Amino acid sequence: MHARVADHAPGNRTPVVLVHGMALSGTYMMPTAELLAETHPVYVPDLPGFGDSDKPGRVLDVPALADALHAWMAAVDLPRASLLGNSFGCQIIVDFAARYPERVARTVLQGPTTPPEERSWFWQFVRWRQNSPYNPPSMEEIADADYAKTGLVRALRTFQVSLDDAVEDKLPQVQAPSLVVRGSEDPICSQAWAEEVTRRLPRGRLNVIPDVAHTLVYTAAPELVEVSRPFLFEDGPT
Repeated sequence: MHARVADHAPGNRTPVVLVHGMALSGTYMMPTAELLAETHPVYVPDLPGFGDSDKPGRVLDVPALADALHAWMAAVDLPRASLLGNSFGCQIIVDFAARYPERVARTVLQGPTTPPEERSWFWQFVRWRQNSPYNPPSMEEIADADYAKTGLVRALRTFQVSLDDAVEDKLPQVQAPSLVVRGSEDPICSQAWAEEVTRRLPRGRLNVIPDVAHTLVYTAAPELVEVSRPFLFEDGPT
């Protein structure tokens, strides 16, 4: 797996792994990664099938993507890390944390997907259209380049994978302290869903950032890091 790494932070903090959203790569997460790298070692992998990583012959479902993340962490000698994800990346983190609790210090779930009542192509088309005006042209350029690397078939099948994943059933199995972060204008992750995710997490808490939408890792990185860094600091030095 291809990954971007920043390991120059002072001190001895728990590494943070950023997990990207559906059909994208880690590129759009770099504004958040660069800020977090001031205090933590940061890793931003491209999951298999996406970005500059290899493209497996089959489309990987959520557990398979979580397994790939687990194997990559072992390969790069990351025995334990905090995981920060956006959108579909949150589903992968939840699956990972539920099955590999010893590898997870903390989780930050930014804009977790998807409310059960909206797991249809129709509703997701509506919600993504509603979110589009909040993304600047530079984000659209990154997304277009990433979608081209992913390919249409893999992107559409991964979209179905995200809809088939009953993430709510896994949330109670996540033992790591977890911070759910929602943008107040996010049409994809509703306030009710963010509250439900938090309620189902045994050690969950919720932070709502005003006047921003779904892709905070790119569009509101300073605000996201401002609420995430103190939470990550609670883990203490390694």
